[in-house]
Amino acid sequence: MTQIPTLTGVVESSDLGRVLVHEHVFVISSHEYVKNYRDDVDEEALITQAVRELTELKAAGIDTIMDPTVWGLGRYIPLTRRVAEQVPINIIAATGLYTYGDVPFPMLHVGPGEMFDQPDPLPELFVRDLTVGIADTGIRAAFLKCAIDTKGLTPGVERVMRAVGQASVRTGAPITVHTDSASRSGLVAQRVLGGEGVDLRKVVIGHSGDTTDLGYLTAVADQGSLLGMDRFGLDAVLPLADRVATIAELVRRGYTEQIVLSHDAFCFADFFPPYEPRTSMPEWNYVYISHKVLPALLEAGVSQADIDTMLVHNPRRYFE
Repeated sequence: MTQIPTLTGVVESSDLGRVLVHEHVFVISSHEYVKNYRDDVDEEALITQAVRELTELKAAGIDTIMDPTVWGLGRYIPLTRRVAEQVPINIIAATGLYTYGDVPFPMLHVGPGEMFDQPDPLPELFVRDLTVGIADTGIRAAFLKCAIDTKGLTPGVERVMRAVGQASVRTGAPITVHTDSASRSGLVAQRVLGGEGVDLRKVVIGHSGDTTDLGYLTAVADQGSLLGMDRFGLDAVLPLADRVATIAELVRRGYTEQIVLSHDAFCFADFFPPYEPRTSMPEWNYVYISHKVLPALLEAGVSQADIDTMLVHNPRRYFE
């Protein structure tokens, strides 16, 4: 067993229960934007909404969520902790940096070969979050997050990914990567992280569920990583039937132990205008897997034991 820090204390990995591996509470990528231009954002109302939705998630049979909101997406632990203190569910925080292109301005001119030529400060920042705590909250992150999207391996994306890999090797913390399955960028992430010495069995290749390309998915899985089938409810990208059929086929081929499930949902994200996507995509929410996806998987021939492996055993092994 391994002790896992959460927003409300440490839990044993054996006590994580059913885990959704990729759910955000709040995505406030620019507090400057929200504070100055979004008069529809009421933090107290957001907390109330989050408490209600996460309490419903617990009632739907989920015990833990991993929240990969990091620098670049607006991680603000004091706000999320107020939610965690009121819900009967474990919330696990992440560290890392989210970018599709450049590093943020505070890092742009600092690092090897830059104006202020010095060792990259990013790995140290991530290690501090994992070992000491985030800011002055005393809450430690338990996993790392980076991203590679349609722009590919830009210099900024590569710098962040290598920093995440170095922090993982130093601490043993696992990694989740936002990827673009259409460009098969999960394979690029595996190459870069593997080059830093990362154990690819401790990596979730996120958003793998956005494709039906079994050749790509099995190539990722054959290198040991977990497939993040983690955007259930986002039918605009790929319909439920296709997502379920892909998982059922992967299970049939023997990849059950490399599949994890989630929605990539949130209570609020400043990426969207007011009331969206709740009105246009009402099924993209925390309980869709419990209410719709699991019955669909069972109907497709996936066993309850397979589902338990995806929701319980695979996330536990990811941390252990």
